[in-house]
Amino acid sequence: MTANGDVAIVGAGLTGCLLAGYLARRGERVVLDERRPDPRLTGAERGRSINLALSERGLDALRRVGLDGTVLAGALPMRGRMVHAGKGADGALDFQPYSADGERAINSIGRRALNNLLLDAAQAPAEVEVRFEHRLTGLDPATGALTFETPDGPVHAGAAVVLGADGAGSAVRGELLRHGATTETLDFLDYGYKELTIPAVDGDFALDPGALHIWPRGRSMMIALPNPDRSFTCTLFWPTGGTESFASLSSPAAVEQYFTAHYPDVVPLLPELVTEYRENPVGLLGTVHCAPWQARGRVCLLGDAAHAIVPFYGQGANCAFEDVVVLDRCLDDTGGDWSAALPLFDRERRADTEAIAEMALANFTEMRDKIASPLFKLGKRVEHALERALPGRYVSRYELVSFSTVPYSVVRRRVRAQHRLLGAAAAGALGHSGAVTAFRRKS
Repeated sequence: MTANGDVAIVGAGLTGCLLAGYLARRGERVVLDERRPDPRLTGAERGRSINLALSERGLDALRRVGLDGTVLAGALPMRGRMVHAGKGADGALDFQPYSADGERAINSIGRRALNNLLLDAAQAPAEVEVRFEHRLTGLDPATGALTFETPDGPVHAGAAVVLGADGAGSAVRGELLRHGATTETLDFLDYGYKELTIPAVDGDFALDPGALHIWPRGRSMMIALPNPDRSFTCTLFWPTGGTESFASLSSPAAVEQYFTAHYPDVVPLLPELVTEYRENPVGLLGTVHCAPWQARGRVCLLGDAAHAIVPFYGQGANCAFEDVVVLDRCLDDTGGDWSAALPLFDRERRADTEAIAEMALANFTEMRDKIASPLFKLGKRVEHALERALPGRYVSRYELVSFSTVPYSVVRRRVRAQHRLLGAAAAGALGHSGAVTAFRRKS
């Protein structure tokens, strides 16, 4: 345990709340500070929810503290992508399962619902105190001294250990930068996102709720994930500049005309299209790189605060939850010595977060440009055939990322080797039986 028994966690979002629960289980006294008011009372910020696709890494972290069943009770399983490839009013559909057997699923859950559940769980142990409307304005990495701005004025506090779980715009990271304790690189895409809503129709889902819906449109795309209230949250991923971008649609007529031309099958399902399009904000998309994540063995960044990634593999929250598991293991390995555990966490976890950041960017290109192409679909059929023929020996990148806890860096190395064979097979260099034979010889 820490010298005075105190750990300060800055950020009561998904990562901070789960982390508080893990540390309370270890007997640590935790103060969890959040800049926002209690979100269970105020609701979500309009147009900034981005539904989460919870998969095995996140579920594994929740399972270890007995929360997986509660979370899944409010989630909807999606067993594949439903590609809306055509631009006709009928929206020609192509269902692409995520796994070879068609049974494995990722789970759609609203960020607000999950955050509220984790907040409840974090506050349950006596070891955890949660303080809202505490915005970090100062941190001394050498002493753990903290300053917060609150509605009642500045508050000064201190902790033996300070953990920054306060998201991509982390104030803790900003303080480490100010003290010269870390460096950062922010790589923003020239794309943004905006949310729309497909409400229930006559009390039922307007689209198949068992799939993640995608409308690939070359340089842009839209996705839709189901919600328990039978609505869908749609997210537009469009360029931020140019002739076909968020900036180019300046009038209600232009919005309606563009959607009718590019998403005609969705227009009848979006009764508030113009209002939501004009009022909901455009969010930024980017990757955060910083090094080191920890300072002096007493301050450390986790989740998006350390390594925010683009959302195109659905791994942001899953990766952050896995961070909590890895830190917990590092504390076990060092006998609870934070000064040893935090540098160990930085060393052990970095390669994996860099790997998923790279794979998430690659998956954006796949979702946006490739999934409707005949060659891509052929490749997926060959890949699933190889998985069925060689169970456990050939596993697709998607399955390794979403349905296992194999380290991301290991996934990247393994898949590169597999793709050399897959590329040859998809190009017609090998027939199905020849591909299997060749893979057996190589493995």
